[in-house]
Amino acid sequence: MSAAQPSSDPSLRRYLDRPRGGPTVLRIVLGTQLRRLREAAGITREAAGDAIRASHAKISRLELGRVSCKERDVADLLTLYDVTDSTARATFLALARRTGKPGWWHQFSDVLPSWFETHLGLESAASVIRTYEVQFVPGLLQTPEYARAVARLGNPGATPEETEQRVGLRMERQRLLTLTDAPRLWAIIDEACLRRPLGGPEVMASQVRHLLEMARLPNITLQVAPFTLGGLAAAGGPITILRFLEPDLPDIVYLEQLTSALYLDKRDDVDHYLAVMDRLSAQAESPRNSLAMLERMAEQAG
Repeated sequence: MSAAQPSSDPSLRRYLDRPRGGPTVLRIVLGTQLRRLREAAGITREAAGDAIRASHAKISRLELGRVSCKERDVADLLTLYDVTDSTARATFLALARRTGKPGWWHQFSDVLPSWFETHLGLESAASVIRTYEVQFVPGLLQTPEYARAVARLGNPGATPEETEQRVGLRMERQRLLTLTDAPRLWAIIDEACLRRPLGGPEVMASQVRHLLEMARLPNITLQVAPFTLGGLAAAGGPITILRFLEPDLPDIVYLEQLTSALYLDKRDDVDHYLAVMDRLSAQAESPRNSLAMLERMAEQAG
């Protein structure tokens, strides 16, 4: 391999033993490395696509980590990019094999939309998760009863078994917050989420108590955006920003819609949403005042 090629860095091998993130993160890392190799070799996406009997669009998807990578394709690209070192090639091919393995969420595939799988992988790998919710308590902080009410509301035609699968998926996601290397969760919740009696008064009372418990964990910061604020900097839908320790993973903004989601990683987009999130944090009640507000709500619920 040419000394100028960036993937000579042996740290790439550490991704083979990643405890979190699964195939989603591996696809992004592998795609990023392949893009750097292609650019260093001065090869166009069209030429790379020809080398693996595919279009330049497939090369673009591969480099963005949107698709898994076949070992044969990766091997052909490495040859095209003049990567001849046997150790480096073995590392790339091992990563390619891992990108095709299912993540932990595969067991919930019957009720899991494909566009949400990417979020689960990124969420699992994040070091910091910042989120703003305007309608529901964040999924990572929901009780089973509240999650069940949300699932029924969003999928009124679902069978009881499908509803329970969706609840199970949400509870499995939450295990992330109590790992030894758990991410930091910084959540801003609109007061409307807490005042709307989703599932009934008892479910909401239990949910508020759960928020109080979770907010006392050292890796969780919780703020409430009260009604008294009037307009907010993030008028519209929910926002989640994911940050990673890995240098190959940029900050990613996740914008969930009714039947799809947007994933933004361009620097200008991310900076815009970071600024919005900072303004929201400045406008919302402080973490201490937010806890006091939740305690009053818990007392009122009895």
